[in-house]
Amino acid sequence: MSIGIWQIAIVVILVVLLFGRGKISSLMGDVAKGIKSFKKGMASDVTDDSEPKNISDDNQDNNKSNNKE
Repeated sequence: MSIGIWQIAIVVILVVLLFGRGKISSLMGDVAKGIKSFKKGMASDVTDDSEPKNISDDNQDNNKSNNKE
């Protein structure tokens, strides 16, 4: 048994009746803002990571500063 056009139409009509058009459009707007924010964050991460960071050097520096205290 496959999903037909009538089953999809019934589900869409039920969703619109339950949530209303305003709620669905605001939800889609929030999803679009989230996608834009994610893309912007990914683009800024690429530019910030131009020089790789050595984690072991940071740990040694932190251990030295903790021993001085």
